[in-house]
Amino acid sequence: MIKAEIVVDSLKWRTKIKNPNLYFKKKIKKLSTIKSFKKKNFHFTLLLTNKIVIKKLNKKFRKKNKETDVLSFPIRSHFNENYKGDIAICYEIINLRSKKTNFNIEFDKMWIHGLLHLLGYNHTKLKDYKQMLRKEQDILKRVN
Repeated sequence: MIKAEIVVDSLKWRTKIKNPNLYFKKKIKKLSTIKSFKKKNFHFTLLLTNKIVIKKLNKKFRKKNKETDVLSFPIRSHFNENYKGDIAICYEIINLRSKKTNFNIEFDKMWIHGLLHLLGYNHTKLKDYKQMLRKEQDILKRVN
């Protein structure tokens, strides 16, 4: 079973997603029907935050003093193999992007992107980028 703990530290999120826990529970249920996620057993934390917090996290952990859309913090532990790590998503960047599309679509793109990083995907090489992008697009289609 896939589980996510949702932590909301910016109330701005609730203007777009009234009940983040319920919203995400529905997405996880759909995610669990995808062949590559069926019978998977893991959990992670999703932090819904703002540009101030994400900038601090980016500076502290990536040495980049700027805001970003999503940060992933994979955890590789022999003590708890089922805990994959943490994802932080910035409200302001998602909201800005959603002016051209839809807030929920932009949000879904980001948590899917972050989750794939927790699961070991990366985009350092063009080949890896294309593989990750295809996987993101496939999951996005299926959870919406």
